[in-house]
Amino acid sequence: MEHILVETQNGVRTLTLNRPERLNAVNDKLSAEIIQAISEASADDEVRVIVITGSGKGFCAGLDLTEFAKRDKSADSRHKTLDNLGWVGHQALGIVHCDKPVIAAINGIAAGAGLALALACDLRFMSAGARVTAGYIRRGLNPDAGMTYFLPRLVGQGKATELIYTGRDIYPEEAERIGLVNGIFPDEEFQDRVMNFAKELAEGPPVALTLSKRLLAASPDTDLTTILKQELASIKVCFGTKDVQEGVKAFAEKRKPVFRGE
Repeated sequence: MEHILVETQNGVRTLTLNRPERLNAVNDKLSAEIIQAISEASADDEVRVIVITGSGKGFCAGLDLTEFAKRDKSADSRHKTLDNLGWVGHQALGIVHCDKPVIAAINGIAAGAGLALALACDLRFMSAGARVTAGYIRRGLNPDAGMTYFLPRLVGQGKATELIYTGRDIYPEEAERIGLVNGIFPDEEFQDRVMNFAKELAEGPPVALTLSKRLLAASPDTDLTTILKQELASIKVCFGTKDVQEGVKAFAEKRKPVFRGE
């Protein structure tokens, strides 16, 4: 890939957006590569957890407005390259429908579609020196990439409305307090702390993690009776795996289980 660095260690696939000179702002090439990289990681049995981060000082500054300004303003290819979802829609759906847990490691500025990228992930960790912003309103735009779906579900409707209407900066302490991120790590320890968390998650049972993710993704828009049926069907699948046998055996033997995804 041209704008993403891909590395896999200990079951963790790290996708590093690599346009540091533009704070990893998204151009046409990077947008296609994000969708492709998520799809490939989801289908790869060697991958158990995905971490998305940015190179240099930024996580992702959203759409690359410099490149956008050079285009014919009558034809916004950002939303015409695919279909009525656009790349922003396929990016959000790709992460939500990915069968592996996805962690956003917000190492620097995350703005606009860059913040929406992080919001679509299952978990978010933030460097102490980073900041995030919805940002769209500053450029005369409404949100996209699923921001109006994900943000209210994380921080509540009122707070989401404030953050989108004002486009103001959000710093780590507030982001953690309102539930936007799961934790804050010091800048100098950030990558190591995120990777340690990801490695521990990757040691979990893959089938159970995938089914848990699917249930969590469905729950906001599903009634209780339906989700209860889905939970029961899913746990029956889990009970049929060797990983459950290993989990029970490890409990009896007072040791850490070794899950193999079988």
